[in-house]
Amino acid sequence: MRDCLNHRVGFDRVLMTVAATFLTVSASSALAQDQARSSAAELAIEAAIPRPEPANVPPPTAADIKLDTTATVQDSVKDAARDSAKADVAPAPDKVETKPSDVATTPAPEAPKSETAKTEPAKADTATATPAAPAAPAAEPVKAASNVPAADQPVADRLKDMIGAKTSRHFDRKNERAAVEKFYGARDFAPVWTQGGSLTAAAKGVIARLKDAASDGLNPADYPVPDFAAATTPDALADAELKLTAGMFDYARHAQSGRMHWSQVSGDILYPEHPVDPGEVLAKVTTAADASAALDSYNPPHKLYKELKAKLAELRGQGSGPVIEIADGPALKYTPAGKKQAEIVVEDPRVPQLRAKLGLAENASDTRYDAAVAEAVRKFQSGAEMKPTGILDDKTVKALNTPKRDKQIDVVLVNMERWRWLPRDLGAPSLGDAYVILNIPDFTLKVMQRGQQVWTTRVVTGKPGSHATPLLTETMKYITVNPTWNVPPSIVYNEYLPALQQDPTVLQRMGLRLEQNRDGSVHISQPPGEANALGRIRFNFPNKFLVYQHDTPDKHLFARDERAFSHGCMRVQNPDQYASVLLNIAMPGEKYTPERVRSMYGKSEIDLKFPTPIPVNITYQTAFVDDAGKLQFRKDVYGRDATMINILKNNRGKDLEAVVAHSQPSYSRPATTLPSGVAVANNGSGFGSSGPNFFERLFGASTPAAPPAPVGRRPQRVFTR
Repeated sequence: MRDCLNHRVGFDRVLMTVAATFLTVSASSALAQDQARSSAAELAIEAAIPRPEPANVPPPTAADIKLDTTATVQDSVKDAARDSAKADVAPAPDKVETKPSDVATTPAPEAPKSETAKTEPAKADTATATPAAPAAPAAEPVKAASNVPAADQPVADRLKDMIGAKTSRHFDRKNERAAVEKFYGARDFAPVWTQGGSLTAAAKGVIARLKDAASDGLNPADYPVPDFAAATTPDALADAELKLTAGMFDYARHAQSGRMHWSQVSGDILYPEHPVDPGEVLAKVTTAADASAALDSYNPPHKLYKELKAKLAELRGQGSGPVIEIADGPALKYTPAGKKQAEIVVEDPRVPQLRAKLGLAENASDTRYDAAVAEAVRKFQSGAEMKPTGILDDKTVKALNTPKRDKQIDVVLVNMERWRWLPRDLGAPSLGDAYVILNIPDFTLKVMQRGQQVWTTRVVTGKPGSHATPLLTETMKYITVNPTWNVPPSIVYNEYLPALQQDPTVLQRMGLRLEQNRDGSVHISQPPGEANALGRIRFNFPNKFLVYQHDTPDKHLFARDERAFSHGCMRVQNPDQYASVLLNIAMPGEKYTPERVRSMYGKSEIDLKFPTPIPVNITYQTAFVDDAGKLQFRKDVYGRDATMINILKNNRGKDLEAVVAHSQPSYSRPATTLPSGVAVANNGSGFGSSGPNFFERLFGASTPAAPPAPVGRRPQRVFTR
């Protein structure tokens, strides 16, 4: 027992000795660390190490505490402290980037050479990292490279914001928004209409053109010019910039394509679309030497359009020349020579003034009321919606002296509008810009080449209403000599089949051939010959309206002043001459003559195809300038003027450029029960189905597809004809 106690007392003494030793070593170690830290070099190293922010971590546990085995030797403690300090300095450059303020405010006290040598790499690393520390100013060189003048930078910043977030406020068309974003983005959103708050030359040109829009038959109210003088802030200048750009887009679009889409007027109009490219407008106008002229170039380039523009200025009192008044007097009448009487030509001192008023430059001082004067009076009366007698009576004198100027201005405006619908190039460049142009209200057809009239003739056009001749641009691809008349379905079902109910032999007596297919559908045709309804020649320009130009056996209607009598097709007065003119344009080496064309007349169809198609433009010109420079007016036979004037005056705010969808023509032939006694050519043994449709029988091609929706224009409600 005693031995155990003795051993325990000895063990206790050992524990006490160990504890005392541990306390002594710990105190010595702490003292050694304090001495090491008292070194100036150590302080510099410690200062160079950024202090981390206090972390929200749990307190250390027993497992985190490690025994300090260096406590028994104080010299080694000092060396270990220095080694530890050097090891801690190594990652300093990475941390310097996140806390540059520590580096900037840390003093660099002197240190012994030996210590300085040890810390030199840390200093070098710190100096290298310091310039890269500020990240934000690094964007400055990119901004300077944009070349936006300092005075315009605030406006550019606002433009960037507006275009990015509020573009729809200024531009409601997707293609215009895209063009604006691309154009201004490429120039770092620098304004193009102002520099340093002052208008550029391009802006002045655009503003001048917008303010003068009325001279081109447009409404200046549609293109409001922003008040740049009142725009004194970056916000106001940026807003004015975009408003002027939007006004320029509207003007270019209206000048080129019209204020209203042609489908707003009628379902029987079809012209090719030629929308403007907003990006091209921006590039062209802003880089042009004359921005006003560049913007004006979107108006029609045609001679007849420019002549109407000049006459519009005269009607508005902006033209030159004295006002001519015709004095009252006896009625003047010209009587042509007849079988039993000679020509009667009266003289009157008022005739020279009448010649000047009517634009008759030839024999200007002649006092005779001859055939030329009487014809000019007749045309004036027709255009003024008077009875075209050719007699100068009191009513005609009054109309000549007091024209309905406002109405005439309206008529000129809508005619200028219709010119915007037409293609910019009316002709075929490879044929010397040759083309055919037919004016429905004037009942005339002209062949043009190299800007000159080659040939002209009278025509008969469609009746007003459902048989109106459509307005279109197509290409004539071939001529058919001795054509078969394939009766249009509308005539078959609306006229001929009802007639058969009254007289089963009527078609046979008319020389028409009726075929009925096994499905009950009916086709009626007339074989080639002298009595054929199409005459001897048909001029083919395939189109969805199924109209064409042709000869006729009934020539007497060409003597009428108003010649709207057909079902929509156009009858030509001198088809053999017309054919030879076109063939010589298309095939100049063949040397066609009217006699050669007539020599082909017979019982079999002959197709003469053009190597290059010739454009055909069917127009509606109720106001035009004739070869003598006189403004002529024609009767609004289809009411197109009245419709357009009403739309322009009473539909403000409506999107007149939107496309109105109309019903498409149908080529189907429903089954029909024929009355007894009707002669059927094929005795019901024809096609099992309805066979080739009318378009295919007529033009030998597949049915034309519906025209695609124009770019940038929205379809609207459906109208039916």
